Amino acid sequence: MHDIEPYYRWRELYLAEEDDRSPFFGKEYSEFFFSDVIYNHVIHPQWDNIGSTTLFLKIIYADYEIGFAIIELMGEWNDTLYNDIQALKRNIIDHLIEEGINQFILIGENVLNYHPSDDSYYEEWYEDIEEGWIATLNFREHIMEEFSRENIDQYFVTGGKLNDMAWRTRQPAEVYKLVEALVTKRLSL
Repeated sequence: MHDIEPYYRWRELYLAEEDDRSPFFGKEYSEFFFSDVIYNHVIHPQWDNIGSTTLFLKIIYADYEIGFAIIELMGEWNDTLYNDIQALKRNIIDHLIEEGINQFILIGENVLNYHPSDDSYYEEWYEDIEEGWIATLNFREHIMEEFSRENIDQYFVTGGKLNDMAWRTRQPAEVYKLVEALVTKRLSL
């Protein structure tokens, strides 16, 4: 797991540690010192700790004018044991909402498992972004099935082309426009 690093090709466009509106503003990263682990597996030092022992992330792009953030997730989303959604909501999402972000693109290719609990923080997140949305991109099939089984997917825009989008070959604005078009189409049905 230590060589799975967050997407880096947009770094010339956006760095959360240089964004004074980001919850990670001013953070300094090491390329060599590995300090975070998921269970007993060391992870790449570029991932950001959100206050969870199993779920890490990287805000790979944010646009405050339009009001969207693209967030890449890593690890195990474990609400059962560690209430990861609470850590994500309180430590990251609340901050971004206060800064005007109301559209979230969550990239889940590196989320290995999901363990559910109750949906109160999902519901709160959904209610906090009134005119906004939360879209999931490229989550693994078994995680999407678990979201559906637990009825968590009611708070996200999921499935279809969002499950298999080649986002790495595009610029952030293009990814946003593609996702936004799919979200708008779904919400208008």
